[in-house]
Amino acid sequence: MATDSVDRATDFTLDEAKGFPYPGIPTTCDGAEAVVWVEIHISQGSGAYPITSSTTMGGGFNQAVTNGETNLWGDPLLFFEPESEHSAATFCEGFAVAGGRVTNFTSGQGLVLMKEVLYTISGKRLPVVFNIGARALTSHSLNVHAGHDDVMSVADCGWGVLFGRNAQEAGDLCLIARRAAEASQTPFFNVQDGFLTTHTVESARLIEPEFMKEFIGRPEDKLMNLMDPSSPLMSGVVQNQDSYMKGKIAQRWYYDQVAPALMDAFAEFYRNTGRYYDMVIPYRCEDAEYILVGIGSYMETAQITIDYLREKRGIKAGCLNIHCFRPFPARQIVESLKNCKAFAVLERMDDPLSTTGNHLTREIKAAFCDAVTGQNGQEEIDRVPMIYSGSAGLGSRDVRPGDINAIFDNMIEEGQDYFCVGIKHPLAITSDDDPDLRPPHAFSMRGHSVGGFGSVTTNKVIATIAGQVFGKDVQAYPKYGSEKKGLPTTYYLTIADSHIYSHSELEYVNLAVLNDTNALFNGNPLKGMVDGGAIFMQSTYNNPADVWARIPEAHKNTIREKRIHIYYIDMVSIAREVATASDLQMRMQGIVLLGAFLKLTPYREMSGMDDQAVYAGVEKALRKYFGKRGEQVVQDNLTCVKRGYSEIQEVPSEYIRSETNGQVKLQ
Repeated sequence: MATDSVDRATDFTLDEAKGFPYPGIPTTCDGAEAVVWVEIHISQGSGAYPITSSTTMGGGFNQAVTNGETNLWGDPLLFFEPESEHSAATFCEGFAVAGGRVTNFTSGQGLVLMKEVLYTISGKRLPVVFNIGARALTSHSLNVHAGHDDVMSVADCGWGVLFGRNAQEAGDLCLIARRAAEASQTPFFNVQDGFLTTHTVESARLIEPEFMKEFIGRPEDKLMNLMDPSSPLMSGVVQNQDSYMKGKIAQRWYYDQVAPALMDAFAEFYRNTGRYYDMVIPYRCEDAEYILVGIGSYMETAQITIDYLREKRGIKAGCLNIHCFRPFPARQIVESLKNCKAFAVLERMDDPLSTTGNHLTREIKAAFCDAVTGQNGQEEIDRVPMIYSGSAGLGSRDVRPGDINAIFDNMIEEGQDYFCVGIKHPLAITSDDDPDLRPPHAFSMRGHSVGGFGSVTTNKVIATIAGQVFGKDVQAYPKYGSEKKGLPTTYYLTIADSHIYSHSELEYVNLAVLNDTNALFNGNPLKGMVDGGAIFMQSTYNNPADVWARIPEAHKNTIREKRIHIYYIDMVSIAREVATASDLQMRMQGIVLLGAFLKLTPYREMSGMDDQAVYAGVEKALRKYFGKRGEQVVQDNLTCVKRGYSEIQEVPSEYIRSETNGQVKLQ
């Protein structure tokens, strides 16, 4: 469909969902968890080799195997980890040849290493689904974060390719891909952005097992055992000139079935869940003069920026999200874009020796070429909009609303044909207009910590409690880095009453958490603090005068100007006193923040829950993340939370207002 549609996959209220047979199970999870939830219910096995950022998907599936879980039809799950990603793909090929329903989880170089096997999987018509945490390929340097060059490097292997923008879509499209794959006997990639989606905790609805059972069906009813001795056939044989081309072109019959199978899966999924998907999703494109086209998580940031451009700047802006890259939806894309003045294609990769643009740009230009001549099923058009293209978000580089604004300004001003955003470079375009596009009354927290302090896990626990105990919409994102343990890190959390569209680092924050107070001296942790916000910091001092005296003067001025409250506690001492396992002393200090969160935010009072009910919800969330370490570890963490709640202190306002009060001589 090329007409505008609201975002029914994510901006979908609980009341609306109740009108459908399977509205989903409300929860908080990251994209990896959403995919694993689907695969452990419908698959029989997985062959995978661990590679960042897909490792948590394979680990989640393997945990289900270790726990003795079975799929929806009672089949015991199997997980096999060979010596490489190439071998993992080969294992999946053999599993599928024997009639099994199998999956794989991979990223980056791992996906490219599989390429030889990917051709044989599609050539044998094996309808497997591989789940990808899309990642930048190692080129001038190693990067383990989001990029689309890995997926584009295998787009010619004869696989369907679906892209999700968030955790909800990653899980939903995993199921949809499986149905379409088995209906068309064509393998599929289900792709999400590495780390930006695989590791971002969000509010989502897990698909009900009952619906998965109906939607997919038993493996033995859908799949063919090519190794059945009672029905022998040859597969993968050597063919010479007289046979090879005939067999290759004959396979087009199968590929003709892919788009109808996918549209059927989209429609059936919508009828049962109310969550709408299509090859492409236009947003406010019907009357748009300028449109942004792209794939992946930053297209949600684009969507909320479109509203801002229309409402605040009067620009007739729109955006077109591409859910399906293979089969390429050329007709739908042209239909959505043909009437605008200009559109810009934004891609998470850079192919500089292609003089016509990156992969998506080239495909769209070719589609318009067909439309001009009325070929390949295109309705003939008499004009082509101006086409711009750019690179953004390589290696998870931040893509902000300000970057989106710059792209529209470039189109309006008939600027650079090719551009990049988010860095300083002669090709980069910028904008001074970087608005706060969080939902109304949103609460955002940015933490400054050190790898190994347990802060990232605490952030996930807080998101789980805000989402599952207090019923809020959440988004928790840690800024992972290759430095890992012992070096500075930041993490982000937003809580709101409605879906959080922006996928970018937080510039506007209500609470700054300083697990690592070195941030006061090595940067500006108060950047973006809203008026009346708060700081929660680690301190070994009990006297508030000592705490205030050790804050640098420049930050004191900011605190006064913005009327910021300062809270503190000795998280390190609490963790040391509470932890019964010595190896958890360092990690447990981060969990004290959870108690401070309950104290400093209004959600506990707004929920109307008493302490007992709140702590029951907290314990459930702690058990999700620490239960495998045993009951004592869960209880130790709960004790840290309670102490954080009861022992937090505030620097009195008179110290902050006065230029002299509270000054102490530093030792």
